[in-house]
Amino acid sequence: MELNIRGDKVTVTKAIKDYIEDKISKLDKYFDNSKKITATVIIRVRNDEQIIEVTVPTNKFTLRAEEKHVDLYAAVDLVVDKLERQIRKNKTRLNNKYKNIVQLDINTDFEVAENEEDIIRVIKRKNITTKPMDEEEAILQMELLNHDFFVFKNVDEECVSVMYKRRDGDYGIINVK
Repeated sequence: MELNIRGDKVTVTKAIKDYIEDKISKLDKYFDNSKKITATVIIRVRNDEQIIEVTVPTNKFTLRAEEKHVDLYAAVDLVVDKLERQIRKNKTRLNNKYKNIVQLDINTDFEVAENEEDIIRVIKRKNITTKPMDEEEAILQMELLNHDFFVFKNVDEECVSVMYKRRDGDYGIINVK
């Protein structure tokens, strides 16, 4: 797998780059043609935490994981473990969804422990009625409810919108047209 490693306000040393390449190369066994895949690795520092974000785009899907730790090397280990869990956990779903597709990019010939193939299902369904409001009122409602997101009819955009709280404390919005 090709790696595009860059630091956001961090200098990526040769030792860090070698460590990341060594750890992420463990994921090569899950891909049929890993030489054609280019993963993007971004390293950031926020306060005393080292943040590593890895994105692996393939033909049909994208794997992404992010981890924080005070030690960068521990964060690398955690993010690789998280990506490996994602692949192993979703093996059956990937097989079922893309069973007729020849070029899937992922090798599904590996054993999965019974507890790794947990059945994921919708356990709660909620119908909501929304009143038209602007983004400021949506933020207020979301804060009053103490939720991480809020669905509303956006009067400014004339669509349904999802307001969400980002990790950095700011807000994001998704408009459904």
